[in-house]
Amino acid sequence: MPVLGMGGLFFRSRDPDALAHWYRTYLGVGAGCVADPSAQPNEWVWATIGGPMVFQPFKADSDYFAADKAFMLNFRVSDLDGLLDGLRATGIEIITKAEWDHPDVGRFARIHDPEGNAIELWEPPAPPAQGE
Repeated sequence: MPVLGMGGLFFRSRDPDALAHWYRTYLGVGAGCVADPSAQPNEWVWATIGGPMVFQPFKADSDYFAADKAFMLNFRVSDLDGLLDGLRATGIEIITKAEWDHPDVGRFARIHDPEGNAIELWEPPAPPAQGE
């Protein structure tokens, strides 16, 4: 199969520079960011760490995210509680629901960027310990 993974995500913004700054500041996402602290930053790309990614169209009338939005971002995270603590400290509103979490799928929280785009934060379940 010729497709290897996502190469980018492009979307419209009322203030692209301010929104890019918000993502870099609060989530470490965007050009010049690296997920692996030993990696060298590149001014043009966000260097991510590979792992599972869901690619799933939703029905047009889904209520899983706002009806006036065509997409919702989902970021895979390694320390959801730590990230949420940091976001709370900055005043960013966080939504959690017990029904979103499942031991086989992981834990979830939701925030919104300054332009109202939903961002789902997903901490996958820890892999089973060796020998289990």
